Amino acid sequence: MTNSRKPNLQDEETRAAREGATYASLVRAVQAGDQRSMETLLMRAQEVAYRFSLLVCGRPDDADDAMQEALLKTYRYAARIREPEAFRAWLYRTVRNACLIGRRKRANEPDHLVSLDEPVADLDGHDRRVDAVDPARDPENQAINSSLRARLRRSLSSVPRSYRVVVVLREIEGLSTREVAEVLGISEANVKTRLHRARLLLRERLEES
Repeated sequence: MTNSRKPNLQDEETRAAREGATYASLVRAVQAGDQRSMETLLMRAQEVAYRFSLLVCGRPDDADDAMQEALLKTYRYAARIREPEAFRAWLYRTVRNACLIGRRKRANEPDHLVSLDEPVADLDGHDRRVDAVDPARDPENQAINSSLRARLRRSLSSVPRSYRVVVVLREIEGLSTREVAEVLGISEANVKTRLHRARLLLRERLEES
């Protein structure tokens, strides 16, 4: 039996908001001196940083460098972040800046896009997917959710990168319009325009899938 349910960006945004609250709690725990929370924060930051760096950098080697830079800065500066709720936006800016620096070091860089489905190497060197599994869901719901996210990723991969970055940050990662503007260095009006166009393109792609 084929499931006809459409991927729901609002569900993704709700999930992202929960994750954002988790990051803020971890940062507060780190600032209180909890080393275990630092390890957890670095593991989560690794997933977010690599996923976003692939999207922004395009090249796996540049993405890996950007992720390592983001993890190093997370370790050094997490205890000093004044607003724990702003941690993810700070992390995305760190990744984006590292990608831009990496690009400047390369001559004649090809415009190469990497699949969002690419597995991420964990701290032990093992490949794994970046999607976090909610243990509260039963296996059937997990399978459905995985299928829906796969369709959403395929649709996202067909959207121009400038739009895709905005929709990923805003709708999937759960950043506010202001935070997306700060991460990308563009105006809030520009974010809204790109997001509107991205939504229209995504709707067309999802209806075709």
